[in-house]
Amino acid sequence: MVVVIFGVSGVGKTTVGKLVARDLGWKFLEADDFHSAENIRKMRDGRPLTDEDRQPWLERLRELIEQSIAANENAVLACSALKKKYRDELRVNADVTFVFLHGSYDRIASQLRNRRAHFFNPKLLDTQFADLEEPRSPADAITVEVMDTPSDVANKIETILRRREE
Repeated sequence: MVVVIFGVSGVGKTTVGKLVARDLGWKFLEADDFHSAENIRKMRDGRPLTDEDRQPWLERLRELIEQSIAANENAVLACSALKKKYRDELRVNADVTFVFLHGSYDRIASQLRNRRAHFFNPKLLDTQFADLEEPRSPADAITVEVMDTPSDVANKIETILRRREE
């Protein structure tokens, strides 16, 4: 199984994803590691990425998901996947589960202000929310509010995943 934890920048995808992967003994993948140098430069400069900018990145992420599934290797992928069409591209088959980390603009803006050593320019948060297409049903994604600590959020996700496997 591959679990894609998605949401806007600063919502806690990486922190929560690493916790879930650690707790379940799964591989962790950080989608940001697969952006081109040009995409990183654009985001650092406060320029939003276009669908065209993201396409090669999404193709690489899909390959990673396919490889994990083919190897029967469970993984957690932290990825913005803001638009439904991005998630559709990453939904290789029924072995891919999406978890949407939902949080208020104010909470996420606060978290971004406190984040260090990341290329994402906090000025882009508005564009992230503008691009975000929230899942419409539980069949599309599990939605988890980020009102608690990252450990609490990870525990909620793990509980839901375990229930689904039963």
